[in-house]
Amino acid sequence: MKRYEALAELIAADIRNGTLPPGTKLPSVRKLRLQHQVSPSTIFEAYRRLEDRGLVRARERSGFFVLGTGTLLEPKTSMVLAQPAQVDISQLVFSILGAVQDRNVLPLGSAFPSPKLFPLPRLAKSLASSARYIDPWETVASLPPGHLALRQQIALRYLGMGMPQPPENIIITNGALEALNLCLAAVAQPGDLIAIESPGFYAALQAIERLKMKALEIPVHAKDGLDLDALEALLAQHPVKACWLMTSFQNPMGASMSEEKKQRLVAMLTQRQIPLIEDDVYGELYFGNRQPLPAKAFDQEGWVMHCSSFSKCLAPGYRIGWVSPGRFGKQIEQLKLMTTLSASVPAQVAIADYLQTGAYDKHLRKLRHTLESQLTLMNEAILRYFPAEVRVSRPQGGYFVWVEFPEGFDTLRLHREAVELGISIAPGPIFSASRQYHHCIRLNYGGNWDGYYDKALQQLGALIQLQLSGC
Repeated sequence: MKRYEALAELIAADIRNGTLPPGTKLPSVRKLRLQHQVSPSTIFEAYRRLEDRGLVRARERSGFFVLGTGTLLEPKTSMVLAQPAQVDISQLVFSILGAVQDRNVLPLGSAFPSPKLFPLPRLAKSLASSARYIDPWETVASLPPGHLALRQQIALRYLGMGMPQPPENIIITNGALEALNLCLAAVAQPGDLIAIESPGFYAALQAIERLKMKALEIPVHAKDGLDLDALEALLAQHPVKACWLMTSFQNPMGASMSEEKKQRLVAMLTQRQIPLIEDDVYGELYFGNRQPLPAKAFDQEGWVMHCSSFSKCLAPGYRIGWVSPGRFGKQIEQLKLMTTLSASVPAQVAIADYLQTGAYDKHLRKLRHTLESQLTLMNEAILRYFPAEVRVSRPQGGYFVWVEFPEGFDTLRLHREAVELGISIAPGPIFSASRQYHHCIRLNYGGNWDGYYDKALQQLGALIQLQLSGC
């Protein structure tokens, strides 16, 4: 990391943790030069980088000032503890998310970032050049666990985090969602009880519903993630067969557990021999200077199945994911062979070729800075257009914010009215097995941000004001 990048990251960390609140004037060049023993050009370049990321703004003849979200209150969302229950959520999810597929609808409710944020032309070159020379034997050799060169590249990324996972312990799948579903099928049967987050990822609810299992909702806090005390108490009361959790930049709240909490989580489940299916698809979209370790990093006995994908950060549409399966590798590999047989060989070869160029980390740095900048833009728009009583989560990565309105607000009604204006949102009930959170929505700031986004948030704010006023 260059000196200006290191300085920019130090200041960015102070902005994120509140040491430098919104409106604060950044230190003078002279002060920083003396404090950090760097040149004025290094300081100006650091400030320019922070401005590009949307964290600070220059004022003529006045210096640089912090932007941010200090006046937005954090959500206080709490769930009503529900008993284990069969899940019946799919039709609601399908009815609401259908609008996301219409390219004329602004996708604030989408689960995906804009494809324009990814190096798709460069990936296409890798696909064209590598596919031309694919050994015909690869159609057999790349059966589960998958293409060796790709598994080796994924293993290198694990090694870079300080948590070695040998290539032979990595199974390539059709995206992370297939990996997650295979893990669930490998460790649980119809009628079994699965602990999930609340609010949580609706695809987890759909998987539990499809496999005729039962869900046990565990509260998630907007800042600290899963409530471990609640989980521990519920594990003592109910025969939980497995946990399906997102420990970093959780969908929909954007919350992250600390590494200390992840370590406690793994110890708690290992002691009870309860498998953890860890969904870590947003792990590389962090805003700090270090990727947060997943719970898998603390797994000594193989009870954690770590699932991730290239769909959210590199190659949407290629549908390439993977799982590091711990002690459950044989079961998952056999289920993969029994269901979809193999992930696309050309897609595997293309991504392996791209990763070998070394361009991926450069792309990720740019993507993370873009997402952090767009988070600032969304929060500024919410401050301008939404009522003062709304509460908004403060993610440190990913591309979702969770917006909480006063109790009694109807976000299913807001969804219907927004779609009529060509705007999609994701209302809270689709993130709960018991259909809670009627007063909450998830918004996606990972789109191709332009004037349409600001206008859409202004229109959304007007609809919110109308409903709150009783009109």
